[in-house]
Amino acid sequence: MSIPQIIWFRQDLRLADQAAVRAAAAAGPVIAVYVLDNATPGAWRPGGASRWWLHHSLTKLAADLAAHGVPLVLRQGRAGVVLPALAAEAGTKFVHALDSHEPFAQTQQAEVARRCTLHLHAGTTLMPPHAVRTGSGGRYRIFTPWWNALQQQMPPALPLPAPKLTPGPALASDRLADWALLPTKPDWASGFADWQPGEAGAAAQLADFVPRVARYDQGRNFPSDDATSRLSPHLHFGEISPAQIWAACAGRPGAMPYLRQIAWRDFAVQTLDLFPDSPWSPTRDAFNRLTFTDTSTPQGAAWLRAWQTGRTGYPIVDAGMRQLWATGWMHNRVRMIVASFLTKHLLIDWRHGERWFWDTLVDADQAANTLGWQWVMGSGADSSPFYRIFAPVGQSEKFAAAAYIRRWVPELAHLGDVTIHAPWQHGGARGYPPPLVDHAAARARALAAYAELKD
Repeated sequence: MSIPQIIWFRQDLRLADQAAVRAAAAAGPVIAVYVLDNATPGAWRPGGASRWWLHHSLTKLAADLAAHGVPLVLRQGRAGVVLPALAAEAGTKFVHALDSHEPFAQTQQAEVARRCTLHLHAGTTLMPPHAVRTGSGGRYRIFTPWWNALQQQMPPALPLPAPKLTPGPALASDRLADWALLPTKPDWASGFADWQPGEAGAAAQLADFVPRVARYDQGRNFPSDDATSRLSPHLHFGEISPAQIWAACAGRPGAMPYLRQIAWRDFAVQTLDLFPDSPWSPTRDAFNRLTFTDTSTPQGAAWLRAWQTGRTGYPIVDAGMRQLWATGWMHNRVRMIVASFLTKHLLIDWRHGERWFWDTLVDADQAANTLGWQWVMGSGADSSPFYRIFAPVGQSEKFAAAAYIRRWVPELAHLGDVTIHAPWQHGGARGYPPPLVDHAAARARALAAYAELKD
């Protein structure tokens, strides 16, 4: 009998177009394993919304594997300890996984490789981050030239279907329910019901979006318009591969702006690979000298809490933050608006926002979350200038957000399309707070802090 092969699932919870699954299946009977690892140094414990998604995604993956007669083995602990012990139980040393480029994942991989024969396969990105090089062999730090170089290597290989699996020896498994990934009372995730975690849910979401891909470029900035793909959590958990998305969309009229955004996700991985400290440290060192609002003071704490709960008095900001809490997701244009408001209007450290998003987003991704916050802050290698300060009212009016605000800020639902963006200018609204800060004054304060930093 051939030697069992372990498939180590992480953020790649699918069977189709999954190179580790395919390689393991070709080599022998398989043992499918997921390790809940909060113990490896540098581990970022999944936030609440991510844990909700993970529970349901693992449930679906287990069902998909069961259709092949393969159980999903769940274990908890440090992957570099758990996997070698599990391999010894199974009488094997062979582990297959998709290569992951987060700092924590790299540590995991190195530890597992010291005690097992670890085969790493590409497939979490369109191209591995080290594969896109400048003419002199260096690495890109700016998106546009990187994107131009990436296109020279596109399209990616055609996605492959799930292989036939032969089950390996049965091993003991934790019970998923014992991991307590789901919220207890109160059930703050009750509004997540529209999501369909799992590989089948990802495929259904892609099938729904593909006929609408031509609308993406014009509609993606309008939060009231259903023009985005909503595939980000499926991509983060690897329920669908970027190559599958590329193959489904490429060649369709108007698809390239959307594919460029899929590539932006790759660029985030490339940036994290280049700057592994970026989740907790500005890439531009000068931003370590910026004077932020002290959130340990009553005012600073109140401002942060008002932002988190959608009570800033700026309807577009509050709508976004309430959508986030209710659904685990926020429209991308609004993500930029709320991030700019926190870091510039309130001058609160971007890492507070990064942590809040990490806990509340179903698509919380270390690379994308870090790149997004450092981009808005102006502290990243490729970022918007700090002095680009989004005017919440102007953004709300420009991108026709009235219907979006009415949905998520119901106390303003009676206001018209003109008055809803700045209700305090029209007598206010019962139950809705006045602006936390004045836009002009806050903008001047942020620019003064930035000038001080430069000096």
